[in-house]
Amino acid sequence: MAHANIRLDEDPREILGVSPDASVEMIRNAYLRKVKENPPDRAPAAFERIRDAYEVLRDPRRRARLLFFAGDPHAPLADLVPATGSARRFTGPGPWVAALREK
Repeated sequence: MAHANIRLDEDPREILGVSPDASVEMIRNAYLRKVKENPPDRAPAAFERIRDAYEVLRDPRRRARLLFFAGDPHAPLADLVPATGSARRFTGPGPWVAALREK
């Protein structure tokens, strides 16, 4: 679901008025306070921005993208991590154990 109400240059934390290290409870309380100030029947555009900001911040994956990658919280992770020529994959401890036993 695309959230067209939050521009990429806007920070959802600023929309809700919370700090970057805010807890989930603090984010929820800020959301409820902002909804009381901007009810959907009186300010539908502002309510949608607040709702979309809350949706981003309450989802741990989107919040992680926002905090660690400082990018679009709606972009897939594959778009945020640069592609490398060789894929590194954990193959399990088997090769390491075999190498240790040879010594």
